[in-house]
Amino acid sequence: MRIRDRLEREGSFLFRWRSYVPLTLLPLIMMALPEEDRVAAQIGPNLEHAIFYFAILVSFAGLAMRWATIAFVPPGTSGRNTLSQRADQLNTTGMYSLVRNPLYLGNFIAMLGVLICIKVWWVIAIFALCYWLYIERVIAVEEAYLEQKFGASYRAWTERVPAFIPKFGNWTPPSGAFSLPFLLRREYNGLLAVGGSFFALELILDVFVRREPFAEWLVEDAGWFALGATTLLIFLLLRFLKTQTRVLNT
Repeated sequence: MRIRDRLEREGSFLFRWRSYVPLTLLPLIMMALPEEDRVAAQIGPNLEHAIFYFAILVSFAGLAMRWATIAFVPPGTSGRNTLSQRADQLNTTGMYSLVRNPLYLGNFIAMLGVLICIKVWWVIAIFALCYWLYIERVIAVEEAYLEQKFGASYRAWTERVPAFIPKFGNWTPPSGAFSLPFLLRREYNGLLAVGGSFFALELILDVFVRREPFAEWLVEDAGWFALGATTLLIFLLLRFLKTQTRVLNT
């Protein structure tokens, strides 16, 4: 079997189950928690809090990249389908004029922020390597499909737009109109994933690793509880609007 064929076969499998791939990070995170506790004791609470806030900014920068992409996506160019590829037209404007895979890059940045707050360098290194091995296979499948469907126009786009490192000089305004309902309908899962991850990490580190009483943690770290509760409420509200009303279908 050719290497390209093998990459595409593996990529098809990963594409189908890509929503669950981040869960494979859980064992790595659990292994790093004892070392995180030692690092936190060495750097002190002020620097630890600064790293947490920086990590949140990084994660929300990744979400913002996804939002800036999806809010302007024309119909038929992006979807959450898992069984097969779908593209009725080739999107080359907006975020797609800077980088060919802005959604995957946004995912990487959002997950990177969550792992930064663990403060263990080898966790970030392993994650970056594993993400690249994973995403190159998914991209290989998508590129084969797009090249087959769009031919020369797709190849011309790939020659001027990088796959993963944005080239800001290429910026072209998006051809699609901004759609807040479409954005809210598509992206509430990501917001919950990021907000919930920070909340869960802080809870696990303080209550289960450092043995801080839960009631005391709720008082001293009320901000983390508020973050988790807020993202959960937003998720539930948008989920209700999507499934029980037509508000987000406009």
